[in-house]
This record gives sequence, C-alpha cells and structure tokens, in this order.
Amino acid sequence: MRCTAWFSRSSEEIWLAPVVGLALTIGASASVAQGISVNTYHNDTLRTGWNSREISLTSSVVGGGSFGLLHQVSLDAQVDAQPLVVAGLSIGGATHDVAYIATEGNTVYAIDASSGAILKQTNLGSPAPLPAICNSKTGATIGINSTPVIDPVAQALYVIAYVDVGGTPMYYLHVLSLTTLSDTVPPLLVSASNTLSNGKTVYSFSAGMVRQRAALLETEGNIYVAFAGLCGQRNTTARGWLLGWSASMLAPLAKQQLTNRVLPSNSPSDFFLTSIWMSGYGPSSSSNGNVFFVTGNADPSGTTYDSTNAINLSESVVEWSPSLGKVVSFFSPTDPGADVATLDRGDLDFGSGGVMLLPAQPGLFRHLAVAAGKVGIMYLMKQGNLGGQNSGNVLGEYAVGNCWCGPSYFEGPDAIGRVVSSGGSSIKVWDVQSSPTTALVPDAGFTPPSINTGQDPGFFTSISSNGTTAGSAVIWAVNRPFDTTRDVTLYAFDAAAGTQLFSAVAGSWPSTKNANLVPTVANGKVYVASYKMLSIFGIAGPASPLNPESKFVRSASPIR
Repeated sequence: MRCTAWFSRSSEEIWLAPVVGLALTIGASASVAQGISVNTYHNDTLRTGWNSREISLTSSVVGGGSFGLLHQVSLDAQVDAQPLVVAGLSIGGATHDVAYIATEGNTVYAIDASSGAILKQTNLGSPAPLPAICNSKTGATIGINSTPVIDPVAQALYVIAYVDVGGTPMYYLHVLSLTTLSDTVPPLLVSASNTLSNGKTVYSFSAGMVRQRAALLETEGNIYVAFAGLCGQRNTTARGWLLGWSASMLAPLAKQQLTNRVLPSNSPSDFFLTSIWMSGYGPSSSSNGNVFFVTGNADPSGTTYDSTNAINLSESVVEWSPSLGKVVSFFSPTDPGADVATLDRGDLDFGSGGVMLLPAQPGLFRHLAVAAGKVGIMYLMKQGNLGGQNSGNVLGEYAVGNCWCGPSYFEGPDAIGRVVSSGGSSIKVWDVQSSPTTALVPDAGFTPPSINTGQDPGFFTSISSNGTTAGSAVIWAVNRPFDTTRDVTLYAFDAAAGTQLFSAVAGSWPSTKNANLVPTVANGKVYVASYKMLSIFGIAGPASPLNPESKFVRSASPIR
C-alpha cells in the first residue's frame, strides 16, 4: 500500500514522499477541519514528526491558559510505543477518533481519542522474561517494546509482541483489525537465517538473544522490523537483523538481512551485534521505497568493520533496497575521535539515534537525510549517495549534543525547511540552506530552549502547525525523568522563537532505563503515554482523571 502526501510551499503543491497515512493536500493554511490520522511512528515514513494540518493548537492557544490536561487512562503496563491515532473510525456502531496504545504487558488498547474511554482491548500473550542483567525497576518482563504501524486501507494494525511460550521467549507478528483488535490472520512466529561471510556458516534468528525496539515500517507493500541486542548483553551471540514480510500475506522477503556477518574466528573479542535500535526511532523510507537505518557498535577491538559486501557496517547509516537484496549506499564516519573504530571501542553507538529523511528541497541536492548518535554530531547526507566510509563526503556536520534521540522537521511561513534536533537537554532549529551550498544553519530567530531531563542525553520532539501559517507551529517534547519524583513532563515551545508555551506533568516513569517517549499531536489533542498511563491534553476544561493513580499529574498550567 502506498499513500502519497502533499505539502505546500506558498501556493505551489510539491510532492514530498509516500507516507503510511492519509493522502492529503494542504495549502499555506488549512481552512477546513478534517480528521488527521497518525498511522506510523513520527507521522510518516520520512519520520519528520510533523502534523501540518493542526488548526487548533496554535502558539497563542497553547500558551494562552486554555490548554491543559483533559483525561488520563489507566493501562496495564509501561508504554514505550508512540500512541497512534485513526480519525473517524466506526466501532460498535459509533464513529470515534481512536488512539491505539501498545504496552509492555502485550496489551493493545483502542481508546476514544476525545473522551479517553476504552473501546476495545486485547492481550497477545504473557510477556517474555526480562534477564536480570537488564536491571528494570518496572517489572521483569518485556512485551510490546516498539511502535506498531497502521495500514488505513487494510484497516489493520501490525504489531510485534515478545511472548513467553512455556518458558521460551518468542516474537510474533500480529495483524489486528482496527475495529475489533482480533487477529485477521494467524500470528506469525518470527524466524530467519542468513549465512556469514564465508557463504557457508548459517546463522539463525534467536528470539532469546535480541530485542525489538525500533518502530515498525510499512512501505512498498512490505512490513519491516529491526532487531537489536538484549539490554547490551549476550553480545557473544547476538547480531542485528532487518527482516521484512509482505503486508498482505506475511510472506517473508527473499532476503532477510543480518547486519553483522563476521565469522567468529575474525572477531578478536568474540563480540558481534551491529544492532538496529535507534532509541525506538523507526527505520525510514524514501520515495523509491529504500529503507534507511543507523547501526550500533560491534567488536570493541574496533577491527571488524567491513563494508565489503556489507559484511559488517557497524556505526553506519545504511540505505537498503526494498527487497533487502542490496545496500544502495551507506555512510560511516571517519572524524578524528569519532571514526568507526573509536565508536566501536567506546560503545559510542552512532545508532543511538535515528535517521530522518527530509522532504524534497530546492537546490542541487533535493533528497537529504540527517542522523546523530551518542557523540552528538549530526550529519547532513545525500539520499542515494550517503557518503561511504568518509566524513568528507557528507554535506555538513553539526554539534547537537549527545543524542539518544531523533530529529524532526517542519516548514515555516518563509517556506524554508527546518530540522529540529534534540540532543543533550536542548532543542535547536536548523534552516535548510540550498544556495550557494546545501547546508544547515542555525535559525536566526530561534533561541534554543532547554528542558528538565535526564537519564541518557537527548529526547524526542513532534511538530504541529496549520500549514505554514505564521504563529501556528509548535514544538512538542517529552523529557526523560531522572529525579526522585520520576515525573514525565510534556513541553510545548513556539517553533519560531523558542519561547516556552506550556509545561505539565503527564505521568511517571519509575524505571531508570530511558523513557524514549514521543508525543502524538492530532485533531486538537496531544497524547503522551508513560508508565501504566495515557494522558490526553487539549483545549478547555480542568483535568478529568480516569486513572485512580493520577496523583502523578500535579499541574497543567501554562508557563510563560
């Protein structure tokens, strides 16, 4: 299934990219309110995080005192996945905007996106045991760790559940009806195999060795799922995977890719990985269906990187063909102190952050990509020719702060594209310059704000705007709790100036592990999922908690 999205620069409609979602046409402002669906992580397959049809939540409204907490919904477990929203769906004979929430308890909820009422829920099996080494304070199991993806044409939600089957952990890919949450086809047990670099030794997928954190991707009629290591352990066995199936039949693609095919005899520390985890950010997809992702570290000797036949592209941005049959292009950094060997030796994963593809830009290089990792360098690259093993081949390098995070994108009233980075504890906005050279430059009118965050550096943002109307763009962010209260906080900032418009506690996070939480903005509401809770923010009215544990929410007051 391929849906095409259009956005506007001034009065001219410009094709940007295929997205998983509704086909939409917008001008400089959206004058007619229509239901907006958020069917995939960060809004589209580019992973821009931009809802450009939000007509209600302007900067003046969000900062004006009428915006605040509306409802809270009690859930069965911690939520790592981003909330998804489908507008105008008929369930039980009534039409609802529906928020879909997937938890670590392996429960999927369909919730009325306005009232917070639970419409449907289903459990996909007992979550799998979490190894003690993972040191979780929120329970001893893992269930649904990644953000699912919705196919609006098939009216289906694709989700990966980690299930305990008689004491053995297994991954299952489910296809759930949006209206009933029942399986539309039998759940698929995830399996795969590939050969190592000698072309003979077979390495098979083992669910007990890997964790599925990165959001699911649907593009070119396929579902793609990436795997990483399990809590940084079992590295003598674990290797990264990118797997794919046809969305219609769940037939596996002919190639199921192993990210590290180094022979054991060629790994000095008997250490493999090259994970795809990206702090939960999903693989992205371009207009031709190519799949992009960023990998993490391999052997700490720093000697097993091998770009020949993609044997081991550790610490790299990788562009793979839709069939997963070949690497189209890749980029591996060579900066002093930030080259692949140094990153591998120091566990300084480039792949702690995701890669975002920019909508088509004016100028010589129209199709661009950005990515940053633990070191905090954001690279500007060319899709289709990412740069190879040479930092000198990228278009630019920018200090954004240490990044367990992922970028966002929007366009302002001047029709200039803007990249939003969120490394460290601060938000930075970068204008996409197309002449005389293609580069990113700090937005002159934006004063970078900081948020109260902790755990590992970085966090995630989403953008809402009414097309490119002045004063409508808002940057939304969720922190990583680190103090004794363990509060999850929702922030809103004016995207033109950086002024803080709003801040309120939106839940809790007892775990010391990273809260990779992403706010979802749709139809005048903002959704934040956290520990056993979904918080719904919007315009007017005091908070109406549906959760008896709502003691975590202390204030919904704007901060000016």
